[in-house]
Amino acid sequence: MTKSYEVLKDFRARIDALDDKIVDLLIERIGIIREVAKIKHQHQIPAVLEDRIAEVIDRAGDRAEAKLQNQATQDGIEDDADRIREVYALLVVICCDLEEEYIASQAA
Repeated sequence: MTKSYEVLKDFRARIDALDDKIVDLLIERIGIIREVAKIKHQHQIPAVLEDRIAEVIDRAGDRAEAKLQNQATQDGIEDDADRIREVYALLVVICCDLEEEYIASQAA
């Protein structure tokens, strides 16, 4: 690592620590999604429930807005809640795909 990047070392360590926590939480979330997929299959509930998708994305964005409200004077921070909504939209799509794959595998 060159000297000019040394200034980033502490930030990278903090990001790595957060990434470890995020991965652990994603693993937990996906485990729950697998349980939900089983229940949906047993009760013939569709994998994709549009109302729930909107609810999850809005809830995440609203939470982000509330938490960021005190920091709103910082440059660009008002867009952070929208970025979090985008992340959750992707996460929900991936989780719905997982549910659909499980349900399809059980029907085969």
